[in-house]
Amino acid sequence: MGQKLENAKNLYLEGIRDGNARAAVTKYTGDRYTQHSTGVRDGVEGFVEFFEPFIERNPKRHIDIVRGWEDGQYVFIHAFQSLNDGEAKWVTTDFFDTDENDKIIEHWDVIAAYADSTPSGHTSVDGATEITDLDKTEENKELVRNLIKDGLMKGGNPSNLPNYISEEKYIQHNKEVADGLEHFQKLASMPNPPLTYQEIVLCVGKGNFVATLCKANWNDGKLNQDYAQVDIFRIEDGKVVEHWDNVEPVPNENVNSGKF
Repeated sequence: MGQKLENAKNLYLEGIRDGNARAAVTKYTGDRYTQHSTGVRDGVEGFVEFFEPFIERNPKRHIDIVRGWEDGQYVFIHAFQSLNDGEAKWVTTDFFDTDENDKIIEHWDVIAAYADSTPSGHTSVDGATEITDLDKTEENKELVRNLIKDGLMKGGNPSNLPNYISEEKYIQHNKEVADGLEHFQKLASMPNPPLTYQEIVLCVGKGNFVATLCKANWNDGKLNQDYAQVDIFRIEDGKVVEHWDNVEPVPNENVNSGKF
C-alpha cells in the first residue's frame, strides 16, 4: 500500500471511526486542506467543526474500506459506514489530492444510502476487489472516458455502449438496475433520458479499476437537479464487466468552494 492511500485510510479510520478528528486531520493533511464535502468547511478547523459533533451523535461507528488505490497524486476510496448498530448505513466514495509529501490537500466526496439488495441480488459495495492488470491503467482510464463521453453525455450515442461494456458479463450494483448490458442500455437509450452527464471532473484508476467523479443533471420534467455522480468500473479484456455508483445532489448553498 502506498503512503498516499495509507494517509487517506488513516484519516477515515483514525479520525472518524476511532473518534480522533483533530489528531488525524492534523497528522494526515498538508499546508492546506481544500474541502468539497457538503457542509464541511475548508481546513483542519472545518473538519473538526463537522466531525466532533458527528462523533458525539454517533457513538458506534463501523467503517470498512472496501476498495482503494492511488493514481499519481490522487487517491480513491470506496467505503461502507454503519452507524449505531445499523441505524444508518452509508456508502462513501472519496477522491483525495496530495502534495509532494503524500499529505492530503484536497477532498471530494459523494455519499448515499447503502442498499443491501439490488435487482440481481448484489449490494452497493460487494463484488470484486483485487487489483490486476497494472500495465493497463491508462488504457482502461481512456476506455472509461470514452464510455462516458460517447454513451452517456448529451449528444452521445447509447447504441455505442457495447463498444465499452461487455455484452457477456455486466455485474450491476445500482439499486434499481439488473445485471446485463441490455437493462442499462435500455435506460440510456430513452428518447429523453432524465440523467445526463455533463463533465468528467476526476478520473482515477489503477489497473482494472477506474473511478470517475462527474457533473450530471437530472431533469424529468418535474425535477431539475444537478448531481455529483461517482462511477466505479472494473474492466476485463478491454470491456467493463462490473459497475458501482453513488450520487448526491449538489447543494444550492456551500460553506466551502463547492461540490467540485
